Amino acid sequence: MPVQHPKFRAAAVQAAPVFLDLDASIDKSIALIEEAAKNGAELIAFPETFLPGYPWFIWLDSPAWGMQFVQRYHDNSLVYGSPEADRIARAAKDNAITVVMGHSEKAGGSLYMGQWIIGPDGETIAMRRKLKPTHVERTVFGEGDGSDLTVYDTPLGRMGALCCWEHLQPLSKYAMYAQNEQVHIAAWPSFSLYRGGAYALGHEVNNAASRIYAVEGSCFVVAPCATVSPEMIEMLCGDDMKKQLLLAGGGFATIFAPDGQLMHEPLPENEEGLVYADLDLGMISLAKAAADPAGHYARPDVTRLLLDKTPGDRVLLTEGGGRSPFPAADEPVLDADEDAEVH
Repeated sequence: MPVQHPKFRAAAVQAAPVFLDLDASIDKSIALIEEAAKNGAELIAFPETFLPGYPWFIWLDSPAWGMQFVQRYHDNSLVYGSPEADRIARAAKDNAITVVMGHSEKAGGSLYMGQWIIGPDGETIAMRRKLKPTHVERTVFGEGDGSDLTVYDTPLGRMGALCCWEHLQPLSKYAMYAQNEQVHIAAWPSFSLYRGGAYALGHEVNNAASRIYAVEGSCFVVAPCATVSPEMIEMLCGDDMKKQLLLAGGGFATIFAPDGQLMHEPLPENEEGLVYADLDLGMISLAKAAADPAGHYARPDVTRLLLDKTPGDRVLLTEGGGRSPFPAADEPVLDADEDAEVH
């Protein structure tokens, strides 16, 4: 009997959050979840740090100036297990849709750039963190670890996610390809910053990164992208110089097929909404017949990747007489059962 490949509709969000307002941004997120489900989508993906918005203030002035936003940003970041988080999980269940939420995750006194994959039953599939915040993002966010480079079995196929310039890190990408990723969520903040002066931050380069990921990995790439609203400009850009650094709009949400084709008509960059595409995972075999980067198109005798998925726990607790969590000098750090070595 032939294998039946999942076929489903995916939606990528192109919208602005209600900046620095977690509850209002969740309200908006739930409305988008309901809209996507009403239009037949079984997957909806949100931009990077959509809750409570990307911290643009770190790019606009000195750290001292940006401190005025820090407490509010912390207070409006999402805590797992909170009533706010429960609202999002409940919306996924009520609408029978898989949700991939991009958010600032608050854990203790630290923030992380999180992506939360929630199944259509409202249960958590994965909670991951961006491995390396980019440039001044490191003044706000902590780092993820090797466990965050994981692809998960879901009813919609093998799904993984990365944030923003993680798509410019070749080894991290290869680690994902090697786990037979079929549906990839590429979360972007907005392409609104330093336009005309920093080409690498623009939509041409970064949409190209999403497209190349689709072709290299022979997978579908759902790439949500936020917009910057006039209200955000008013809050963050109190002088003419800042208004030149951060522009309204910047939304370029995309969905790419495994052969790199754009699967929908794009929205104008200032327009909020959802872009949709119908995904047929059977297309992947056609793409991988030409080039499977971690399979028949690899040369493990020449180049190999070592992937350590050990969680980066800061504190490891042991009971008296228990085995030490730290390996002995002659003990291997990596466990072959955890796909430590990827060819």
